[in-house]
Amino acid sequence: MMKLRVVRAELRQLGFKVRSGRGSHEIWSDPMLPRRRIVLSGSNSNDAKPYQVTRMRKLRRGMMIYQ
Repeated sequence: MMKLRVVRAELRQLGFKVRSGRGSHEIWSDPMLPRRRIVLSGSNSNDAKPYQVTRMRKLRRGMMIYQ
């Protein structure tokens, strides 16, 4: 299982910026394509949920764009 700290580090490497959402949620988006985003919640030591890992992999490949 992938930890949230790894997901956040990879998003930073891809150039994504973070802003806060409701509660413990964070919205990570690509400054060049704001519709390319992912929502994360939890602390760095938590395991990422399977759907978050899938979205991260799609973002890494450039396939994930929200409408």
